[in-house]
Amino acid sequence: VERQPGASPDLCDAVRSKFGSLPGSWVRSAMHILHVVGARPNFMKAAPVLRALAARPGVRQSLIHTGQHYDRIMSDVFFQELEMPQPDCNLEVGSGSHAQQTAAILSAFEPVVLERKPNLVLVYGDVNSTVAAALVCSKLRVPVGHVEAGLRSRDRTMPEEINRLLTDQLSD
Repeated sequence: VERQPGASPDLCDAVRSKFGSLPGSWVRSAMHILHVVGARPNFMKAAPVLRALAARPGVRQSLIHTGQHYDRIMSDVFFQELEMPQPDCNLEVGSGSHAQQTAAILSAFEPVVLERKPNLVLVYGDVNSTVAAALVCSKLRVPVGHVEAGLRSRDRTMPEEINRLLTDQLSD
């Protein structure tokens, strides 16, 4: 990955140090960062990151909504109130058991990554969307950044703690 004028040296260096040179089809003139959100806590964490990166030259962003939270009160209102851009893609996975929802996100998200070829994927929080997106990217050798706040519970009976532990291990 070649550093472009104005691109963040930290991001470019992280990609280069972790993966060496990427296949030519993955190299871009701008750093392409793909953000994955799916639920209310993700939206609140992603909004300031999207705004900060929008101000940086040499950074192109895509926003993918998995549709884990999908109704107006749990999703749409946050895009409006947080002044977030509309998602470039909504996977519309909806609800289901943890396994069903995670599997649906895995299946729907992989083609998005293959098509868009991001240099970095940022996942937020500790929901099923977070761990599913991190797993897809890890298997495709796409660097993953995990944006999370708060303490670890160390309580493995909580699905969110399992998601945090797995995502942390998969993140670069």
